Amino acid sequence: MGESQTFSLDLPNPSSAIRLAGLKGENLKLITQQTGAKLVLRGQELLITGSEAQVSQCQSLIYALKQLWSQDQSIDAVDILAAQQAIAQNRTQEWSDRTPITRTRRGDPIQPRTLKQQQYIRAIETHDLTFGIGPAGTGKTFLAAVAAVKALQNNEVERLILTRPAVEAGEKLGFLPGDLQQKISPYLRPLYDALYELMDAEKIPQLMERGVIELAPLAYMRGRTLNNAFIIVDEAQNTTCAQMKMVLTRLGFNSRMVVTGDITQIDLPQNQGSGLIMVKKLLSGVEGIAFANFDKSDVVRHPLVQKIVAAYESSGQ
Repeated sequence: MGESQTFSLDLPNPSSAIRLAGLKGENLKLITQQTGAKLVLRGQELLITGSEAQVSQCQSLIYALKQLWSQDQSIDAVDILAAQQAIAQNRTQEWSDRTPITRTRRGDPIQPRTLKQQQYIRAIETHDLTFGIGPAGTGKTFLAAVAAVKALQNNEVERLILTRPAVEAGEKLGFLPGDLQQKISPYLRPLYDALYELMDAEKIPQLMERGVIELAPLAYMRGRTLNNAFIIVDEAQNTTCAQMKMVLTRLGFNSRMVVTGDITQIDLPQNQGSGLIMVKKLLSGVEGIAFANFDKSDVVRHPLVQKIVAAYESSGQ
């Protein structure tokens, strides 16, 4: 392994030390797992012990995270694994240079946490039609909603339209209780959650009443031309080929559309092909259309979610 050596790093203040260490030192434990170096935090002094290679790898990882711990931003397992991935791809500077997209209603910064999330946001900002495809927990819907709210707040669009096919475990809207809004609410819950993170809760019903924010099943898009709008089509793996063509051709002037989905989680009957799979084959490479393809390394939920996704991928399920 080589002769052991110790490197000392003085952190700028107690808050930086707390952020880097994480709750109960969980971050330091994970960095040890990733690099093999032993870390000991004494006040604001971080001692890194190991072989020359281990210490060097650990230093690279800690410096990659510097933008977070030096600016009093929280760090968790997702950030550490994303930084490690960026180092492996020799793209540390690109990952470290992330800037917040916007802030939550509480003032917390929202920024992409992996390189692919960063590329996804850039694609949304520079293309009228963007597809975000990948497993659960990669931030596809949330980041699209963040970009949409930001565009609305900056007066780049006049309204937000959030839609998804009403296909879920074989249920149909007609069998659900309540009026249309009550029927579709369960299907649009992830979009509501993103809106409530970004906007005052009392404003959302007002904006919906005025038609500035519209949440509707995909079937309600037929026959419309959507101008001056930011459209999010969620759970697009459950669109039929005809539905996908229908919704894509609704795109009007001064509008942007983001289509998200997970092609491993299709709830359509077996005899129906997914519109998202077909559109990926048809439109990949078409100028003006962007595809962001996420994988398990981009999962930004509980670290176990990443392992669950990996297990299903390896089993072919």
